[in-house]
Amino acid sequence: MSEHVIHATDADFDAAVLQSSEPVLVDFWAPWCGPCKMIAPALDELAGDYAGKVKIAKVNVDENRATALKYHVRSIPMLLLFKDGQVQATQIGAVGKAQLAQLIDKAL
Repeated sequence: MSEHVIHATDADFDAAVLQSSEPVLVDFWAPWCGPCKMIAPALDELAGDYAGKVKIAKVNVDENRATALKYHVRSIPMLLLFKDGQVQATQIGAVGKAQLAQLIDKAL
């Protein structure tokens, strides 16, 4: 787990994500989700690669149901890219690091 990855909760989601001055890629995941585990290393690497430019946050949908419901998370992994408090892009399902980097680059 990268030290650059934020673990957001229902309680601090607004402060950590919506009020961030940097774009934030949020990974909605759960510990039992195989594809979520597959993309975790890529997200850790991206968190380091984009440190200071983009934040990477993870939201455990089992522990933070209110946030998952608010953003209509129906299947995981689901990644939402927030910029200025608004969703800029959505990626559902496991994809490679290159595709995630493209998603981030569009927001910069």
